[in-house]
Amino acid sequence: MHPKPSFLVGLIGSGIAASRTPSMHEAAAAAAGIRYLYKKIDLTELKLGVEALPELLTAARRMGFDGLNVTHPCKQAIPPLLDELSPDAETLGAVNTVVIRNGRMTGHNTDWFGFAENFRRNMQGASLGRVVQFGAGGAGAAVAFALMRLGVQELTIVDVDLAKARSVVDVLSPRFLDRRLRAGQDVAAAVAAADGIVNATPIGMDKHPGTPLPMALLRHDLWVAEIVYFPLETALLRAARTLGCRTVDGGGMAIFQGTEAFRLFTGVSPDPDVFFATFASLGG
Repeated sequence: MHPKPSFLVGLIGSGIAASRTPSMHEAAAAAAGIRYLYKKIDLTELKLGVEALPELLTAARRMGFDGLNVTHPCKQAIPPLLDELSPDAETLGAVNTVVIRNGRMTGHNTDWFGFAENFRRNMQGASLGRVVQFGAGGAGAAVAFALMRLGVQELTIVDVDLAKARSVVDVLSPRFLDRRLRAGQDVAAAVAAADGIVNATPIGMDKHPGTPLPMALLRHDLWVAEIVYFPLETALLRAARTLGCRTVDGGGMAIFQGTEAFRLFTGVSPDPDVFFATFASLGG
């Protein structure tokens, strides 16, 4: 099927002025010979909050948008406003991609796919017996879903808010009855028994320096995965690499959630290398 001649897409979120997503999508479209315009709808600049979402969705429908990406703080507020949800978005209660067809809006979640694809490509053969994940926020639920889809046998989720960790466990456990998900409080014991750890918190970002666990708990035979990509090398990854751990940074998750959103919008699978090259060209 040949794609339609042009696409109009937008990103809704707060503080998205520096987002690389529009440039990555437009470069991939140009490489595929597709006309594609990607607009930022920055709630911060518009001085709007989540309560403006119904109005923004109506405007997008009327103005002929083909799709929207959705980021903080809208991912968990938008599902009830849509016509339908993909099974993954329904499970996670969060949407980051909205496809608009014939006036109908369908919500998808490509965050989990982004993490899973990044892991598959960079961590072949990594042991998936026991994994500890730090962070149970919006991204955390998607990452936990991805880890279970990848085949993790026992996942311990740690969050400063234990209720949040328990909530993710309660949501995902019915989907993976043959395996174990639990909320953990004894970080040292969980990491000591683990094959790998994942940071799904904002800790390590330029705005949130630090590490999600005491660095003394790291050992060389652990693998370490990160979802933060500002900076690409967080303090956690730097410490893990110094010990000789296998690591994967957060850049690939950002890229592969984008390639999957692009495919949903256009029906065309983009070249991930174009996404990577654009991402890299925008600096660290």
